[in-house]
Amino acid sequence: MRKSTEAHWTRFWRERAAIEDVYPTEGRVVDQILAEGPVEGRRILEVGAGSGRDSVALAEAGATSILLDYSAASLEVARGVASGAGRSVHLIRADALRMPFRDGAFQVVFHQGLLEHFRDPLPLLLENVRVLGVGGILLVDVPQRFHLYTVLKHFLIAFGAWFAGWETEFTIDELERLMKKAGVIVTKRYGSWMVPGLLYRSLRLVLLRSRVARLPLYPPPVPVLSNLALAVRKRFRNTKASFYTYFVIGALGRKG
Repeated sequence: MRKSTEAHWTRFWRERAAIEDVYPTEGRVVDQILAEGPVEGRRILEVGAGSGRDSVALAEAGATSILLDYSAASLEVARGVASGAGRSVHLIRADALRMPFRDGAFQVVFHQGLLEHFRDPLPLLLENVRVLGVGGILLVDVPQRFHLYTVLKHFLIAFGAWFAGWETEFTIDELERLMKKAGVIVTKRYGSWMVPGLLYRSLRLVLLRSRVARLPLYPPPVPVLSNLALAVRKRFRNTKASFYTYFVIGALGRKG
C-alpha cells in the first residue's frame, strides 16, 4: 500500500533547500489567523513545519512560534528561513500523532499540506485538539478535490512517481465534518485558486530539474487579462460554487 513516509519528505526538502524555488502560501494561512485577533504573546504550533515561512511570519507579528516535524531536513529549511528573517522560533522533531506537549498548551494550532497525507486523518485532528486550549483556534488547509491537480496527482501516484508517495484531497464539507468530529466548532471557511496555473508550474519544475532554464515563480502579468481575472475572482470568491473550483481550501474551528 502506497503511503507518505519520512523518507519522501527528507528527499523533498533536501531537493528544495533553495526555498526561493518553493511556492509560498501567499499569506492565506497567516492572514486567516491574524484576522481572528492579535497573536502577540500567544503560543502557536505549526504541525508539519514545511518551510516554516508561515510560522516565521507569525513570529514577526509577536507570536511564540513552535514548529513540529518528523523530517530533520524540513526543520533545517525552517531554521534557515527563521535565521534569514532574524526571528527566533522553536523547532521540535517529533511524531505529529504523539506530540510531546501537555494538554491545552497552545492558543493556535495549524497545518497546511499535512492532513491529506494520512489514510485516517481523524487521529491527527484529535491530537491537534488535545494540545489546543479551550477557545483556541485550529486551522486546517488542504487540497480541494475537484481540481486538475487531483487528476495529475492520482495519475502519478498510480505509477509510483508522486513526490510524497501518497496523498488524498477533500471537499469543504468533508473537511468541516472531520473537524467537528475532532471536537472543534467550525467558524470560518476559505479557499484559494492556483496562481500561476498548473501548466506553468509543471513546465517550470521540469525545466528546473533538467537545468535547461529557470523560470520565475510568477510569469509577467498581462495587464488586461490579469485585471479581468482579478475582477472575476473577486465576484466569485466565497460563493458556494467557488469551493468546488479552488486549488486549496481551509477551515477554522474553535475548541468549545
